[in-house]
Parts: sequence; structure tokens; C-alpha cells
Amino acid sequence: MALIVQKFGGTSVGSIERIQNVARRVAKWKNAGHEIVVVVSAMAGETNRLLELAQSIQPRPDPRELDVVASTGEQVTIGLLSMALMSLGVNARSYTGSQIKMLTDSAHNKARILEIDEQNIRAELNAGRVVVVAGFQGVDATGNITTLGRGGSDTSGVALAAALKAEECQIYTDVDGVYTTDPRVVPEARRLHTITFEEMLELAGLGSKVLQIRAVEFAGKYRVRLRVLSSLTEPDLPLEEEAQSGTLITFEEDANMEQALVSGIAFNRDEAKVTILGVPDQPGIAFAILDPIAKANIEVDVIVQNVGSEGLTDFSFTVHRNDLKRTLDLVKEVAKEINARDVVDDDKICKLGLVGVGMRSHVGVASQMFEALASESINIQMVSTSEIKITVVIDEKYMELAVRVLHKTFDLEEAA
Repeated sequence: MALIVQKFGGTSVGSIERIQNVARRVAKWKNAGHEIVVVVSAMAGETNRLLELAQSIQPRPDPRELDVVASTGEQVTIGLLSMALMSLGVNARSYTGSQIKMLTDSAHNKARILEIDEQNIRAELNAGRVVVVAGFQGVDATGNITTLGRGGSDTSGVALAAALKAEECQIYTDVDGVYTTDPRVVPEARRLHTITFEEMLELAGLGSKVLQIRAVEFAGKYRVRLRVLSSLTEPDLPLEEEAQSGTLITFEEDANMEQALVSGIAFNRDEAKVTILGVPDQPGIAFAILDPIAKANIEVDVIVQNVGSEGLTDFSFTVHRNDLKRTLDLVKEVAKEINARDVVDDDKICKLGLVGVGMRSHVGVASQMFEALASESINIQMVSTSEIKITVVIDEKYMELAVRVLHKTFDLEEAA
């Protein structure tokens, strides 16, 4: 039978009852003859509680010590799930990130996986055990505990699936798949049976919360077969039915791919825009502005530089809202050095984008999008495009209206 990696998020293990349901689900797959590695998050709300504890002592917690604190949530879950499996007669053993030697770099709070030593896991699988691994965490070369950033358990799961050459990595969450957009905003949103890695990567980058973007990057790089399923369904659902449910994230060349013009709409409320006014219009300025931000491990997304006039230009970019204060501190220093006129920011924006491989062979998608937004008097502040994506930055108060209008404009409620 197959080696399967199953990842369960915080909602899926949010209570003892849900942990016991996860155990029943895992036991079902194990009893069918599969080798199972389970990756779990901390119980819902636990990571926030731990971060609040740290911040109550140090408003800006030391990154190394914060990782020590934040990583404990997953350690509780792996122990509880292993016990729940044992109570069902399933031999299981738990492992932290350091115990399986998930080697990362030393960028505390945002570490990246470098290597996985799967020797311990292989030995446990060969002994017939289910291996329960703490997601979100690893260890650097000097033995320090590291964490992968919020949502990092997805990355842990996919990375383990890649290292173990698993048949499939199943991501169990509180939704039953990937939808054309968030059903809480558009009730008519439709679940997709399949979606390409390219599309999922773009949707994750735009803010879709179904999968963490680094997890999708890993899956694409190592060609890991991914499936998103709901952990809130009946745990004793027949295996054959569960194995075909959810959304399969696959490769574009697959014959059964849905080739809609637009596959989905994603958005992110947690955005902020920074604009440096009166920047000298000369080579090297963009590097001078963005290099200190990159060195601070702050991710920059949409970037727009206006056409220069009289030797000056304006330079705008977006960052996560949580990074705005640190970004402004850095940018204001750079602005002094390059004699820019001013620095302004806006934390009341959102990012919204259309994604679809069908855009490659169709023209006019952007104009159709802009027309739909204009019909509702929604102003576009920034635009960014790729081969299969069109992203706009708009005022946050118009976000839900914009999503509903575009979902209807591109007939996304209709089955492909």
C-alpha cells in the first residue's frame, strides 16, 4: 500500500473530541494497510495564547526565545494524538521537529527548511507505527529550536512528503477543498475538484488561507501530489469516498484539468502600502530602498514605480500589515539618505486578484476586470500582472463588494 502524509490544522485538533476524531480517521487509513505520517498544528488558539504570554513579558520578544515558547503548542498536540491512537489499538510515536532533525536556517520566527533526516521516521514506519510529527518547527545547525512562521505546519507536511517520497500529502482543514473564492464572502462560491499548482501558488500568494504559499512552492518543486480535505466530515467515511473528495492540486498537463478562463479570486486584508515621494529617478534607487527591507526578512509584494518627471519619481510597494512599523522605520532612514521628499503609508488597503491558467489563451481579462470594478466606483490604486494572474490594490472597505462583483462577472458560480 501507499505511504501517506496527513496534515491536520489547529481547528482539526482544537479539542479533545476533535483529536479523537483525527485518531479515528488516521486509524482508518492505517488499518487499510497504508504507512501513515501525521503532521499536526497546535490546538486552535494556542499559538496566539503563547505569543501573548511572550509579549506580556517582552513587547518585542527575543526571536530565539519566542521560538522556544511558540513551538510548545505542537508538542502538546503530538502527545495527545499519539495517546488517542494508542487508545484505538494503533501503535504510534510522537516526534518534535528537532527529534526528526528537520534542519532549518537560523532565521528565527521565519525559518526555512534546508534538509530532513528521515531515518527515525523510516525506522518507525518499518516497525509498523504511525509517526506523529510536530509541524511548524525545526532545528538549526547549532541546535536552536526554530519555527517556520504562521501556517508553517503545511510546509512541514509537504516537506516531509517530499523527503519520504509519499504517494500523497493530504491537508485536512476546516473547509472541504479549494473554492472559487471565500464562501463566507460569496455564498455561491464553488468547490474546485482540481486546480493546478501554478494557480494554487498564485491564490496562496494573494492571500487564500487554504494553503500556506511555501507549502505549495515545496509541492511544485518536488512534484508532491496534494489534496485538500475537510477534517470535519464523519471520520468513519468510507476510505474510497474520502480518498476522492476535496480538491486535488495537480499539474497542468493532467488530462482532467478544469480550463476555466478564471479559476478563482483571492484577497488579503492584511496589507499595507508604503510610498516614498520625490525619489531621485536614477539607477540603483529601487535597490537602495528595498535592500534594508529584505535584510530585515520583510516580504515585499506589489511594487510600482511611477514614470519620472524632472528627475524625480514616486516608489510604492506593499507589505504585510504586521511589518508596517518596522518597514517605515527602515524606509524613513533610506529616504533621508537619498533625499526623498516624504514617506507616506496606508494600512486601510487590501489586495485582490484573479487567477486562471485560461488567461494564457484569452485576451481582455484585465479590461473586463477593470470595467466591473469601475461600474461600482471602486478605484484601483496599484496593478500587478503575471501570465495567469491580475492583482489590484484597492481600498479595504470595497473588498467584499469587489469580490462579489468579479465572481459574478466571470461566472465563477457556474460549474465548468
